[in-house]
Amino acid sequence: DKVVDNYESAVNQADLIVIGVPVAAFSNVIKKISPHLKKDAIVTDVGSVKKSLIRIAEKVLPDKIDFIPGHPIAGTEKSGPQSGFKGLFKNGYCILTPSSKIKKESLRVVIKMWNLVGMKVDTMEADYHDMVLAITSHIPHIIAYSIVGTVSNLEKSIKKEVIKYAASGFKDFTRIAASDPVMWRDILLLNKKSILNMLSIFKKDLAKLEQAIKEEDSKFLYNLFSKTRL
Repeated sequence: DKVVDNYESAVNQADLIVIGVPVAAFSNVIKKISPHLKKDAIVTDVGSVKKSLIRIAEKVLPDKIDFIPGHPIAGTEKSGPQSGFKGLFKNGYCILTPSSKIKKESLRVVIKMWNLVGMKVDTMEADYHDMVLAITSHIPHIIAYSIVGTVSNLEKSIKKEVIKYAASGFKDFTRIAASDPVMWRDILLLNKKSILNMLSIFKKDLAKLEQAIKEEDSKFLYNLFSKTRL
């Protein structure tokens, strides 16, 4: 309920600190707050990449501080504090990737915080989180940026018609591709390993689809489109 303009005042005597910055800024922030954390403080975050942030936190945070990595899956393509709205977190999922070394009470505090804003909380291993989010969020953003990028490189006359007659599917791509470019650049670089693994699988599946179209393999296409109706 107050605003301060320095890290020491922000975290001094705080029981629970939530780091809500783009993932590439996490390292700088946690280094600056670490000397000012009180004993037994709990630190959590909201980034969509977990393993790389855990490595940073383990190097920087003092003993007796529990770091509980968090990822509330919420929001839109818009970013910044001004993009928040009432009910933003309601009925969404927050994934926590805590170490086995942290105190159970610390985990309960963070779970309760997310429950109080309406979120359901799951816990999982950090590696698994990064792999799941690579395919459910990070690669869809890569595809959206790529498709919209292809359209932007088309000749002017064709691009005009593409935009004019864009169906809802393409509009979804343009909406996703309107996401913060700095944030998504940093997410892709910090989740590089998981994303490259999933991209490799995706490209193999895409190659099979391309071959089926070339060979007019209607059975393959029908089976694929039937299987993917989740």
